[in-house]
Amino acid sequence: MPVTVTELTPTTGVEISGLSGSRLVDGGVAEECLGALERRGVVIYREADVDDGDLVAFSRLLGEVAPLPMGGHPAHGKIQRITRDPSKSPLAACRESTFHWHIDGATEQVPNKAPLLTARQISQDDDGDTEFANAFAAYEALSEAEKKELDGLRVVHSFAASQLLVTPDPTPKERAAWDRNPSREHPLVRTRRSGRKSLLIGATAGEVVGRSAAKGRELLARLLDHATRPRFTLRHRWRRGDLVIWDNTRMLHRALPYGEASVRLMHRTSLLGEEAVV
Repeated sequence: MPVTVTELTPTTGVEISGLSGSRLVDGGVAEECLGALERRGVVIYREADVDDGDLVAFSRLLGEVAPLPMGGHPAHGKIQRITRDPSKSPLAACRESTFHWHIDGATEQVPNKAPLLTARQISQDDDGDTEFANAFAAYEALSEAEKKELDGLRVVHSFAASQLLVTPDPTPKERAAWDRNPSREHPLVRTRRSGRKSLLIGATAGEVVGRSAAKGRELLARLLDHATRPRFTLRHRWRRGDLVIWDNTRMLHRALPYGEASVRLMHRTSLLGEEAVV
């Protein structure tokens, strides 16, 4: 089958068809994938049908695979199962928060570089598409006055902030459990080693340091609305076997809502980050 490569929007995403299974586990394919990821932010291998062993092997060609202390596959400790079925994942109850725009690991000093997500089962009865928003392009589109306003601002990211979007009136026990997860203060505008800048916002962004709660929320909501305009976003409609990889250092993402009874099941690995947030 011939390999075809299609760019999806002016700024974001490349779709690759014709590569599947063990053909992905190749140094040349990995090098091309990393190049496409740097240029386009999201790489989609249509109907790649990689098994768990090949998923881990391909991930290792791209970088160092992150450990998964919770929710790991019993036979593959590097693979996390993404599902709302609590019998398959202890994190199933937290999945509703992923329906909001976020980056993975925003409460860490060095967030993961890139997740690799493949569709094991999809449902025809509900949604579950994944959307991406290019935070590089969103920052670059701001006016000089807006960029100056954001210069030096810092934001507190926390697990609790993301959970409050789902459960705005938690019990004391729920709140105490959330608060056991450490929070992290980051610059609102992240600067990469390359010098490119992106907005570090999303569901975990709870407060702007030095501003009142109301004014901080107003600013964060305005920036999120800006960053997720159609001109900056890409929506992926899943087919069984698709493999999607994205640059977690510059792409916000979210799953569109799907029900607790959905058969949707994804397997995921993640690459360890290489740059601290500055």
